[in-house]
Amino acid sequence: MNKPTRGDARLAAAATSAKAPPMLKLEDAPMSDVVDALANGRVTATDLTKGYLARIEAYDRDGPMLNAVRALNPDALSIAGKLDDFGPSVKRPLAGVPILVKDNIATADKQPTTAGSLALEGARARDDATVIKLLRDAGAIILGKANLTEFANMLAIDMPSGYSSLGGQVKNPYVPDLTDEHGIPVVQPGGSSSGSAVAVAAGLCAASIGTETSGSLLSPASQNGLVTVKPTVGLISRAGILPISHSQDTAGPMTRTVRDAALLLNVLAAKDPRDTATARQRRPADYTAGLAKDAMKGARIGVPSDPADPLNDCYYGKLLPNRVKVMREAIRVLEDLGAVIVRASMPTAGWIGGPGTTMAALNRNPLSRNKGNPGSPPIVFIYELKRDLNLYLRDWATNTAIKTMADIVAFNEAHAEKALRFGQDLFLAADMTKGDLSEREYKSARAMDLLAAKTRGMDAYMKQHRLDAVLFAGATGAAIAAKAGYPSVMVPGGFISGTTDGKDTPDYPLGIAFAGRAWSEHKLLRLAYAYEQASQMRKPPLE
Repeated sequence: MNKPTRGDARLAAAATSAKAPPMLKLEDAPMSDVVDALANGRVTATDLTKGYLARIEAYDRDGPMLNAVRALNPDALSIAGKLDDFGPSVKRPLAGVPILVKDNIATADKQPTTAGSLALEGARARDDATVIKLLRDAGAIILGKANLTEFANMLAIDMPSGYSSLGGQVKNPYVPDLTDEHGIPVVQPGGSSSGSAVAVAAGLCAASIGTETSGSLLSPASQNGLVTVKPTVGLISRAGILPISHSQDTAGPMTRTVRDAALLLNVLAAKDPRDTATARQRRPADYTAGLAKDAMKGARIGVPSDPADPLNDCYYGKLLPNRVKVMREAIRVLEDLGAVIVRASMPTAGWIGGPGTTMAALNRNPLSRNKGNPGSPPIVFIYELKRDLNLYLRDWATNTAIKTMADIVAFNEAHAEKALRFGQDLFLAADMTKGDLSEREYKSARAMDLLAAKTRGMDAYMKQHRLDAVLFAGATGAAIAAKAGYPSVMVPGGFISGTTDGKDTPDYPLGIAFAGRAWSEHKLLRLAYAYEQASQMRKPPLE
């Protein structure tokens, strides 16, 4: 684990004796309750900040040592003090609310932006990312940077979720055990927004911001019993976020409740000339409008599982029995709420992927069970990574000698003992591309992704069956929605135990995801809210 900085130590010392603010259980308080307490004067921004810092000291730096917070903002208490006399308002709805952000989101303050990489240790940003500007304008306190899977899980094949060479290993708060042999989580925290999710689950902040290219919001939200919105690409600006793929990258909120996610989406969903994808954005005036317990009545929910078509049942047919049990109960709740459940398999051409959409990359990861065999990363990710990362390093990064992806590869090789615990096979593959997206194989792969996942997949499926949403277990539907650029909303669905290789574990969460077509976040939030209120499946860890 990376040692806390002097700024971390100063803040932790200030918070050591702090107690939870009165009338707020920080370990499980929804952000909306925090906002209400601030608005009513029952708590101050300083009280809240000290309370969360004390929990970070107790559970992240000590106790189970969850390692979700890579670094704290040395100015957090100072910022909080300036907000003590200004509660949340229409113009500043998050005034005094402490929020953690994933450490691939640029902040133009004293905090480095590193993506968890030793190569970028100490790297700063020329400006705030657009999402940070929006949060600050809304009055939020950027409490610190959350740990993550290094470079959002695009460095090495089979890297454990939540591991970074700079920040160490994030632990799942429900099952914080690591394997004795290699120190890998027995139950993954979910990646790559691992720290963002664990911090919210463990009550280390009021809410957090993560990012996703394919599953990196949905997976950790599912594993940690949280709500997240993986938005339509273009709903939230990506300007100032260390990238993987401009075709699929997006930021999104991580919260304890659906209402909290809607509140954050109100702040984050804004057009931005620095991200052209936002030009076609469509959003309602208020994502919290219409959140009602009866919103599920009459909704047509697709369950992509047809018992009469078992070979095409890729989303439900391969679920383990404990996951089947959670989904069966979730579907029963939906039916009780008045939903129309449509059981039909996803078109094969949608989920199986188009020809030429993946490539072979040799797996040299020394700790992988598949070492020596080719992995099959998406071509779009590999080709867009080099081009997009080089642009970020050119336009955003300061205080670093690293200027290109090639510089990172060279740095890692020179510091292999610390930087390459799991290798860098994906970076090696990406660095061999031209970096200008001129290759025909890239253009073909992107076209086939859209044809398969969007046209022949989600669009065809939802149109044929007249669906309002498609229901998936955990992050199993992440890829098809992400390739199409479509939104998903995750909500806690239940609890499971055990690992895929048969090890017994305590119970940990499994979420259910509602996916839909472009700009349908508001509808998905309403459906998720109705389910959430009826099921009440979230339980906090640790306490």
